[in-house]
Amino acid sequence: MVNVSEVTAAPSPDLLTPDNCAVLFIDHQPQMFFGTGSGDRTAIINSTVGLAKAAKAFDVPVVLSTVAAESFSGPILPQLSEVFPDQKIIDRTTMNAWEDVDFVEAVKATGRKKLVIAGLWTEVCVVLPVLSALAQGYEVYVVTDASGGVSPQAHEHAVQRMVQGGAVPVTWVQVLLELQRDWARGETYMSVMDVVKEHGGTYGLGVVYAQAVIGAHAAG
Repeated sequence: MVNVSEVTAAPSPDLLTPDNCAVLFIDHQPQMFFGTGSGDRTAIINSTVGLAKAAKAFDVPVVLSTVAAESFSGPILPQLSEVFPDQKIIDRTTMNAWEDVDFVEAVKATGRKKLVIAGLWTEVCVVLPVLSALAQGYEVYVVTDASGGVSPQAHEHAVQRMVQGGAVPVTWVQVLLELQRDWARGETYMSVMDVVKEHGGTYGLGVVYAQAVIGAHAAG
């Protein structure tokens, strides 16, 4: 029941903001990409880097993690290292990142209660920490287009399992625009437009067109 007298022009506390979330990148590594078959791997890379640049644009804390980097899976996606050149990468032996003490301590150090998570593979190295974080009281948002599984079925079933457990499925552009939310926020406007133009596909092309025809500060 809506009490009209209490309705105000205020955002829902469920929304992501630069001050309430952290972004976790899990196992975006060569061997994991080699085994990904749920979608176009180049598109997953693009979404992952777009998400990384979104986090950087809003100064959102990030955690970067790999599994068996030196013995099997290879180094983290180079484009992620380029976005966060000074970020420590937490390498693990555990498939479930939430069973690694260093990883969990890094998440706790962010001080954020909303976790935005992307990784490979969805059905293992994403679903396991997502369910574990939910069980310990975190709010979790899974970036489905910056994640991938070994097959479409594996990816979709993992997403369904996480949603049933309480996670919220999102896309990287959704995260970017939810963090911006108001085109009048000039301090991040140009950074957002740069990310969209580079990684937003035809949406980015539309921004290029609008800025060329309407002006440099065309928004939307």
